[in-house]
Amino acid sequence: MSSQTTSTQTNAPGAPTTGARTANTTTPERRISTSVLVIGTGGSGLRASIELAERGVDVLAVGKRPKNDAHTSLAAGGINAALGTMDEEDSWQQHAADTIKESYLLANPHTVEIVTKGARRGIEDLERYGMPFAREDDGRISMRFFGAHKYRRTAFAGDYTGLEIQRTLVNRAAQLDIPILDSVYITRILVKDNVVFGAYGFDLNDGSRVLIHADAVILAAGGHNRIWRRTSSRRDENTGDSFRLAVLAGGRIRDPELVQFHPSGIIEPENAAGTLISEAARGEGGHLYNSLGERFMERYDPERMELSTRDRVALAAYTEIKEGRGTEKGAVLLDISHLPRETIMTKLPRVYQTMLELQMLDVTTTPMEIAPTAHYSMGGVWVRPEDHSTDVDGLYAIGEASSGLHGANRLGGNSLIELLVFGRIVGEAAAQYSSGLLSQERSPEAIEEARAEIAELLAADGEENVRALQRAIRNTMTEHAGVVRDEAGLLAGLAELDAIEARFAGLGIHPDVAGFQDLAHAFDLKAAAIAARATLQAALERRETRGAHNRSDYPDLDPSLQVNLVWSRDPATGVATVKREEIPPVPDEIAALMRDEVSVAGKLLE
Repeated sequence: MSSQTTSTQTNAPGAPTTGARTANTTTPERRISTSVLVIGTGGSGLRASIELAERGVDVLAVGKRPKNDAHTSLAAGGINAALGTMDEEDSWQQHAADTIKESYLLANPHTVEIVTKGARRGIEDLERYGMPFAREDDGRISMRFFGAHKYRRTAFAGDYTGLEIQRTLVNRAAQLDIPILDSVYITRILVKDNVVFGAYGFDLNDGSRVLIHADAVILAAGGHNRIWRRTSSRRDENTGDSFRLAVLAGGRIRDPELVQFHPSGIIEPENAAGTLISEAARGEGGHLYNSLGERFMERYDPERMELSTRDRVALAAYTEIKEGRGTEKGAVLLDISHLPRETIMTKLPRVYQTMLELQMLDVTTTPMEIAPTAHYSMGGVWVRPEDHSTDVDGLYAIGEASSGLHGANRLGGNSLIELLVFGRIVGEAAAQYSSGLLSQERSPEAIEEARAEIAELLAADGEENVRALQRAIRNTMTEHAGVVRDEAGLLAGLAELDAIEARFAGLGIHPDVAGFQDLAHAFDLKAAAIAARATLQAALERRETRGAHNRSDYPDLDPSLQVNLVWSRDPATGVATVKREEIPPVPDEIAALMRDEVSVAGKLLE
């Protein structure tokens, strides 16, 4: 990686003049060259970076939050692989069958096969890096049940599995001396004639520009579940950055309407609303009650009760609240106080600590108030199954930024193994792509457009507040595209989004001595608007109820909609379209294993 610093003009042509500030005439711009740029420093981005570094390829990873605090660190339950350490009869084929079945037949079978076949190696890679998996007395990796898995195939490290994976990958990246810039906000992927040549952004601390020339770019910047009011993501992550960057570069979005709502997010304090209470709390014997003291799951799934699937529990809780049987604060109650204190302290330590820190609530004596919360983007950037390349040459997407594995309902524990499997595969693919380039054309116009976009926002001095507009989008999505949707609500949501976007022209951006977070929030807002529009339009097109997508006006599953919905926007006109994409058939050996019902009795859920 090479780097130099110059100065550039910031008062770009086309910047607003009315109500605008005059920017400084020059701004430092750091210019960096690398073979492969990785956008995102969570699990998928780090795994891809490690693969590249181990192959001797020049790589740079950039992110907008500290690498030790990436979203991956919040994953609690475990990581899947059919190792057979506990149940010898398990196989990658059965793992694939469980995944496709849980996806309501919307997962791409090729993608599923790659992940489930590659899962063992993913675990072995983590072991090689020093991951502290829980183990049996004889040294075998411990595996536990998760909901909708036929066998025990979920490895774990207490209820901090994601955190330990992130730590392990950060440590391995440090051993390899991988350069990581985790205070750089990427605003544009740079493209000429549908071929990537780098990216542009700014430093969150001092506002200096960053121009990165790269042969290939790997997009690992997460999903879009922060565009709902209650979400398990933190305040400034998963705002749809991957959607925006891919779309502006010429990519498409697949199945944005398929969003997993976790049944148990806390509702206060406001700045932490949506923080997850692990489903292990139900798996260990927790009970769900409405405000009338009824264990309401008896109405929705009397056989499995609290051990029902995530989508069904979320829908049940939503219905109880919507029909007036929730608490005064709009929640239902999750009670584990009847469990032995020792069980809570040894098997649910994170639940205990979280509630004590955020609410000063002792879960060993008092029920928790919870409500469904936007948790995981099962759709994402359109990619090819074999190497996660996109429509743009040299651009790849991985992790929650990508699509193809989860369909309409994610199998618990699959998200973490996906990071390991495709991190390795895409690292290899990007390395081969880079080494095969004979030359690379760059576009001064594309670079200038990226510079001008930042300069224009910094000059904006309107009265519209970025945070208020972000909140407006979250309110719109929660009201009209939450757990249950209908056509009237989705159309109303699109109309509200039009009105919100019209207010963007009056934005005021105010960097201060604390840094350029306000500028970052403005780009988060732009990303959220694109992600919201894609979600609303695709949800309107999917006129059925399937998995996590509930249409009250179309309550049944429609066989003709066993397709992926691909959203794209014409770069010239801005007109968006949603097209149906056929899904390849399930191989016979996998289909045969999908016929048996999978019990969830006694199984922990993620």
